[in-house]
Amino acid sequence: MKLVIVSGLSGSGKTIALHTLEDAGYFCVDNLPIGLLTDFITTMQNNKPALYDLIAVAVDARCDIGDIEHFDHIIKEIKAHDVEVEILFLTSKVDKLITRFNETRRKHPLSRKGLPLVEAIHLERSILKNISSNADLTIDTSELNVHELRHVIHSRLLNGSKDTMAILIQSFGFKHGLPADTDFMFDVRCLPNPHWEAQLRPFSGKDQPVIDYLEGFSEVKEMENSILQFMNHWIPCFEKEGRSYMTVSIGCTGGQHRSVYLAQKITAHLQEHRDNVSLRHRECG
Repeated sequence: MKLVIVSGLSGSGKTIALHTLEDAGYFCVDNLPIGLLTDFITTMQNNKPALYDLIAVAVDARCDIGDIEHFDHIIKEIKAHDVEVEILFLTSKVDKLITRFNETRRKHPLSRKGLPLVEAIHLERSILKNISSNADLTIDTSELNVHELRHVIHSRLLNGSKDTMAILIQSFGFKHGLPADTDFMFDVRCLPNPHWEAQLRPFSGKDQPVIDYLEGFSEVKEMENSILQFMNHWIPCFEKEGRSYMTVSIGCTGGQHRSVYLAQKITAHLQEHRDNVSLRHRECG
């Protein structure tokens, strides 16, 4: 049996994630109290014949705080019953969450008794800290629409091989904020910047003029080799520890040229030798 626990901040896309898993054949339960999780799984295992071996449960901050504090112990109990457990945590920037609540006119579940929305969001983040720290996969949905979030869940959670770690290489721009869903971050702002070449500014790191420009500098190739050397050395170590997901972020100033180029190169190299490697450009589309 496989159990996917979906949690995260209200407004970050938990319902979309749960519906995506349901469409993929999971038996889904929304807002199950964590304290009932072990009994629920035991009941599902004791069904004869077993009707479902793929189960997804959404949990949020409305659960008993004491149960959330013991979340890691509850997960260990479930795993001891021969259940594969993956924890998906969805997060988003505060300003994006505020916009979503204002657009839908929904109330935050923790905003009762007059608690302002911003304070409710921060309170929820604090309450869910023990779940987020145990997450196998964290997805920042700040810049994702509904269709993009479904695609990310499919590519990272549903389409990967169980035998290999799923690796996401993503480019980003530092001026747009640091990515929340990353394990390793590489800063490539020290490299020559095509932005300052007027004829290259309209292009991205996916376009041949920018590629030709960057490949004219030896330090660009050195940076690429250094990142690959690091990853080739350490990826097997993380896999030996049973790691299922890894996100590697490569950032330049605007997330249009240098980071995009290197993310493309790193991904292409890894895909030659590994399955389950995907690419995302946060700013470039």
